[in-house]
Order: sequence, then structure tokens, then C-alpha cells
Amino acid sequence: MKFSKYVPGTRRVRFAASSLTALVALFSAGLLVALVSGAQAAAVSVPLGTADSFVVLAGAGITNTGPTTLNGDIGAFPTTSISGSGTLTITGTNHAGDAVTQGSKTDLVTAYNTAAGEGPTSPIAADLGGRNLAPGVYKSASSIGLTGALTLNAGGNPSAVFVFQAGSALTTASGSTINLVNGAQACNVFWQIGSSATLGTGSTFRGSVLALTSITATTGATIEGRLLARNGAVTLDTNTITKATCAGVTATTATSATSRTTTTTSRTTTATTSKATAAKKKAAAAKKAAAAKRAAGAATSAAAREALRLAAFTG
Repeated sequence: MKFSKYVPGTRRVRFAASSLTALVALFSAGLLVALVSGAQAAAVSVPLGTADSFVVLAGAGITNTGPTTLNGDIGAFPTTSISGSGTLTITGTNHAGDAVTQGSKTDLVTAYNTAAGEGPTSPIAADLGGRNLAPGVYKSASSIGLTGALTLNAGGNPSAVFVFQAGSALTTASGSTINLVNGAQACNVFWQIGSSATLGTGSTFRGSVLALTSITATTGATIEGRLLARNGAVTLDTNTITKATCAGVTATTATSATSRTTTTTSRTTTATTSKATAAKKKAAAAKKAAAAKRAAGAATSAAAREALRLAAFTG
């Protein structure tokens, strides 16, 4: 006879328990979806392909004024003209309009479209001055400006990526700067610009600019990154541009792993040696004990023979 059959409210209790279980399952599923969505919101590094080695890549030629230092490759296509090259110091290769440049221009189009398609995005105001931003994808439907300082905070993750999307222009003010903190690296910062970019006089800029039209670096602007213009020209004036390169996180990990392996091997060798030494000592002790036992036995036999001899003599 079932007890529940005669206890009022038992069915209600069972129903309530079932409902609670269902609610917990739904909550867990919702939390899982939220976590997955949050993971998908992280910015992804933009693959530059063969354009990666270029610090300046243009579609309508390169113009330079004053002593400019370019630490990386340069090239322009389909307009291949490069004026003011006499005051350019190039540590990379001037590819002009060769096949390497043409291939890099194709990869630039792919990279631009990839950067433009990243998301979900966080909306940003027109001016980024005074902001302290975590890794992510940031978008302005119109232009992006920078007056003063922008801080990009990687939160201790050297692989953290920052992607900025501008519907039209990027303009940084004179003396403006971009600061990288807590492991942030210029190689992981990308600026996808819907028209043209202008970097202010004496400013310090970090990241790779992928502009649909043109890019102008005004007098004394310093860039750690790349100026990559799809269709327009790149204009320079007494600048220093250094290709952004990511620090070797993998190499550090490999070194640590090697160190751990060496330490483990050393401990194993020491343990093996200690065991062998102990075994030798044990064997020596056993041998000594056996010898003592034999000696004692021999002594006992001799004593017994002497006792018998004396007994016979006495008798």
C-alpha cells in the first residue's frame, strides 16, 4: 500500500520538486549560453597575411617630407610612385609595385574585411581621450578621435586583442598618445577605418591602421604598428614607424617546460643514485653478517671438539 495515496498534498510536493528541477536546468542552460556568448565577444587577431611585413602600404603612392625612418617593408600599388625617398631610411625592403606588394594589397583587402566584420561590438564616443579600455571590439558609426591619452589594458594577457571600427575617419590630436599596460602589445591592436586617417603632430600612435582611403602621418608622429591604405596614398613627414611584433609567449613557455623537464630529470637521477647506494650498503651489511655467522659457527665447532678431547682425556 503506497503511503502517498493517503497523505494529502503529496502530489503537490512532487509537482513543486519537478518544477524546481526544471527551473534549475533552465537557469544552468541560460548561464552556459551567457558564458559562451561572452567568450565569443572576445576580439580575434586580424590576419594580415603577406602585408604583415609592411610598415607602409598604399594604393595611390607614398609621399614623404623630411627625414623619416621606416623599420619594415614599404610598397604601393596600383600607383607605384614614391616621392621624397631621398630622405627615407628603410631597414626593410622597398618593394615599390612588385609582385610582393600586389599580393600584400590583396591580403590587405581580406584583413580589412575581417576587421570590419568582428563583433559583437561595444559602442564608443567620438573621442577616446582619457579612456581606459579592456580587450574587445569597439565601434563608432561615424568617426573616431583622440585628444590626450588612451590606455589599452590587457589585464595581464599578452595575447589580448583590441579592434576599433570607424564608420568614417580617424583623427588624433597633436601630442596625443596611446599607452599599453598590463601586457598589451601594439601587434594586437587594429584600427579599421571607413575612410581616411590623420595622425597628429608629435603624437604617439600604436596599432595597425587599415584605412579604406588614405593615411596621413603629420610632422613628428611616431607609430608602432603599420599604415596600410587600401585605395589612397600614404603621406609622411619626419616620422618614425616601427613594425609591431608580438613578444614570444610560446618561447617563454617552452623554456619553462625545458626547465621543469631538467629539474625532474635531475630529481629522478638523484633518487636512482640514492636507491643504488642504499642497495649496495644493504648487500655489504648482509655479507658481513653472513661472514660473522660463519665465524661464530666455526668457533662453536672448535669449542665442541676441544670439550670432547678433554672429556676423553679425563676419562
